Amino acid sequence: MRHVLLTAAIVIGSLFASAGVQAETVRLTSLEWPPYSGADLPNQGASIAVAKAAFEAMGHELTVDFYPWSRAVALAKRDDQYVGYFPEYHYESDEFVFSNVMGTGPMGFVEPSDQPVAWETLSDLTDARLGVVQDYVNTAKLDQMIDDGQINASAVASDRQNVLKVAAGRIDLAVIDSNVLTYLLENDERVSSVRDKVQMNDKLLVTKKLYVAFRNNADGRRWQDIFNKGLKKIDVKAIMSRNM
Repeated sequence: MRHVLLTAAIVIGSLFASAGVQAETVRLTSLEWPPYSGADLPNQGASIAVAKAAFEAMGHELTVDFYPWSRAVALAKRDDQYVGYFPEYHYESDEFVFSNVMGTGPMGFVEPSDQPVAWETLSDLTDARLGVVQDYVNTAKLDQMIDDGQINASAVASDRQNVLKVAAGRIDLAVIDSNVLTYLLENDERVSSVRDKVQMNDKLLVTKKLYVAFRNNADGRRWQDIFNKGLKKIDVKAIMSRNM
């Protein structure tokens, strides 16, 4: 078996060499956002697994450094050792260019189990106390209504904090990805202790597409192109499913 693996590695290496590929290591920042990303998760999470597979398919290696979200974004902007950050939702930016879609996530609200919130449009939530995570992109409409003061929202550093605030009755709703909520309820000791007090609201805001945000410079655009080509060589849905 060892001989077979060694032979396979030599063959793969020869193929990349013959194609003129010079193996490089690319660095991106990310955050603790299980099950999508996390330093201690298997394969560092579903989104990290997809990104590593895409770069590997092109003969390169990905290294990911994990930070609180706001710092992850800030470092991707100013620290030249990084070419971008992820996973991110798409938004208008002059500083970053976005990859092709590398997965999806269902965005909605976590609410108290004993006080579910009925709503049809965001205008129905103008009297609600809403929780968001600092510097997360939500939906364009929701973020605009928050900026305009039409919706009363308070920001915290993590989804975990918002779930606990909902459980304690300090806020009525909090924006969250349903896969993140499921993970926290099953794996976070503190959140698990309030699992009977919270639930996902029946109505989703949107199913969001996930991207890598690359720096909008020559190097960032080069890696964007490499990554997009790598995505075409892998089964994104299968990798996401195996690592969720």
